[in-house]
Order: sequence, then C-alpha cells, then structure tokens
Amino acid sequence: MNQSNIRKAIAKTLRNFLRVIPIILGVFLLLALVVSVVPPDFYTKAFTGIPAIDALIGAGLGSISAGNPLTSYIIGGELLQKGVGLIAVTAFILSWVTVGLVQLPAEALILGRRFAVVRNLVNFVLAIIMASLVVSTLGLIQ
Repeated sequence: MNQSNIRKAIAKTLRNFLRVIPIILGVFLLLALVVSVVPPDFYTKAFTGIPAIDALIGAGLGSISAGNPLTSYIIGGELLQKGVGLIAVTAFILSWVTVGLVQLPAEALILGRRFAVVRNLVNFVLAIIMASLVVSTLGLIQ
C-alpha cells in the first residue's frame, strides 16, 4: 500500500468518525436521561418472584436500561439484597451490557438495520438462556 492510499484511508476514516460523533453523543445523552428518569426502586417493584417471568422482565429491563458493566454489577447487587431472584438479576446484567434498545437507531444507522436488530434479538434470547444456565449450574455446585 502506498502513501497515497494510506492518506485516503485516513481521511475517509476521519470523515466517518466525524459523521458518527453526533450519533454517539445523542446515545450518551439519551442513556443519561433514561438513568436519571427511572427511579432506583422501580427495578425491585417490577419483578414477580416467578423465575421464568422474572428472567424475561430482567432481560427486558436490562435491554431498555443499557449501560456500562460496572453500573450493572452495582445495581445487580442492590437487587439481590432486596430479594430479587438470581435468574432475574443475571438476565438483567447480561442484557444491560449486551442488548441496547436505546442505542438501536444509532447502531442501525452505522452497522445496518438488519445486523443491529438480529444482534439485539440474539443477545436478548442468549441473556435469558445464560441466566438460566448460570442459576442451574450454581444450584448443582451448592
């Protein structure tokens, strides 16, 4: 690859990056709005105590309330302390980190709508499956 091609590639990358910055900023602002609007006790009131339903609720809430892993662990610990089941908390944490309905429009714009939708659906289903496997594995160990 010659220097001309490298310069063109760098220029194209920079243009694409500058085009994406407003989208990423919008996602961050929307995430901050969701986190500030949803009261912390909302999560504990949303769960039913039925493991299968709680796994769905946990995955759904985690998908909507997307955030960073560190925050999800803190919220997960609080939920466990308040009596929310491990399967619900595990599904919540997994979907919090891997599914992002808030970021879906930006992801679809950048990576393509089909890819974004399929990725989010697969991760939603896998969050529920993995939560079930984690809880059953821990049950076998204890």
